[in-house]
Amino acid sequence: MYVVMVAAECAPVAKVGGLADVVYGLSRELELRGHAVEIVLPKYDCLREEHVWELAPTFEDLWVPWDGGAIRCTVWFGFVHGRKCYFIEPHSRQAYFDRGTYYGFWDDPERFAFFSKAALEFLLKAGKHPDVIHTHDWQTGLVPVMLYEIYSAAGLSHPRVCHTIHNFRHQGIAGHDLLRQTGLGRPEYYTAPDRMGDGDDHHAINLMRGAIVYSNFVTTVSPHHAWEVRHTDQGFGLGPVLHRHQAKFGGVLNGLDYEMWNPATDPLIAGRYDAASFELKAANTEALRRRMLLRAGPRPLVAYVGRLDAQKGLHLIKHALHYALHHEAQFVLLGSGSEHGINEDFWHLKRRFNDDPDCHLEIGYDEELAHLIYAAADLLVMPSLYEPCGLSQMIALRYGTVPVVRSVGGLRDTVFDWDHSERPRVERNGFVFEHADAAGLDSALSRALGLWRNEPALFRELALQGMACDYSWNHPGQHYLAIYEFIRDK
Repeated sequence: MYVVMVAAECAPVAKVGGLADVVYGLSRELELRGHAVEIVLPKYDCLREEHVWELAPTFEDLWVPWDGGAIRCTVWFGFVHGRKCYFIEPHSRQAYFDRGTYYGFWDDPERFAFFSKAALEFLLKAGKHPDVIHTHDWQTGLVPVMLYEIYSAAGLSHPRVCHTIHNFRHQGIAGHDLLRQTGLGRPEYYTAPDRMGDGDDHHAINLMRGAIVYSNFVTTVSPHHAWEVRHTDQGFGLGPVLHRHQAKFGGVLNGLDYEMWNPATDPLIAGRYDAASFELKAANTEALRRRMLLRAGPRPLVAYVGRLDAQKGLHLIKHALHYALHHEAQFVLLGSGSEHGINEDFWHLKRRFNDDPDCHLEIGYDEELAHLIYAAADLLVMPSLYEPCGLSQMIALRYGTVPVVRSVGGLRDTVFDWDHSERPRVERNGFVFEHADAAGLDSALSRALGLWRNEPALFRELALQGMACDYSWNHPGQHYLAIYEFIRDK
């Protein structure tokens, strides 16, 4: 099968979040299974070109119809750690992708609408006819719309579209001008609620809604999140349209790159280990304590690694810190926030606990340190308010670090409570709490720390059961291939 990914990100060459990891990881898995995969990306000026091999122009004069005229683009080709990638570089006064960063501009809908049109124009002019075009998030939401309204009649009648929504909070809201610029026109047609009309603003179009309506299949990044976005406020207004199209909607759990995250081969940790040599994990705990000036001794080590964002349950992260210190445990944090106020709040907390021998906060992000913390910690807390999928809990399990999570989104699909899960005992791998409050977190942490102290053999058994879980791209790859086959035959 021939699959083309059209996305705003791909790890590690253009990465902001988990979307980039999915595009790279799924593409790699599909290729390992013998399928042809190509990835189409914007050529940002901040592209990490050191991760691209043999980057060179491959299509010099791609003229993309736009706003009554046309914009010339150069399409570059290169290999990103083995993945075949095309990078679209528009030559225009708008400098769509020459802004030093990926997102955050007033004209983001216009920038990515142009990219979506350029991607389709490239497929058409280059004579590419994939079986499936796999698009991602609002940035490429217009691809299925323009494919079926414009490009199928122009010669791209073969491809089917699978669209994956990674984050429902950002939907791509734009005015009618975008319809004129793309050549779609007919605002009265596209602003209808059964096409792209935005539920809150009748003078706007919603690119994510368009992707849901026009795609042949729509996924989100975990089965439970697929339920949440249809039945709770986590759909951010898109619940009704998802209900109407639920026959072509489902959740596929993201995978984890098991080559990058492997304690047996990880070059960034102090002591490598696997399930058969689990006792060697302790070398990482000792190394982290030395690095963070924490006291040595038989105390459980609790960690948080990730973004500092309201979504992550900031008040509960702080509560976990205080709970750990009041119950003779240690706490380490590695994270940074996109909002200045959040960072300042955690810097204040860092200064407050600066001299505490059982606590260290690192505000920022350090890849090497992240690997060491996952390998060193006994417990990882993830008290998220919502979490479409989550990767930190999967990494923790891979490293024999027991996750303590809230029962939401992908966390519910991957972590099964040691005491209360309905799963067989051998399939349980962590501690889970329901409500986003201190009492719920206290209950889970109390049980986790109690098992560590009072039943060390059982705690080790629990950690090893986590290491036995398979959250690689193996199963998601099978699921996506089944979806591709389903829509290709329709």
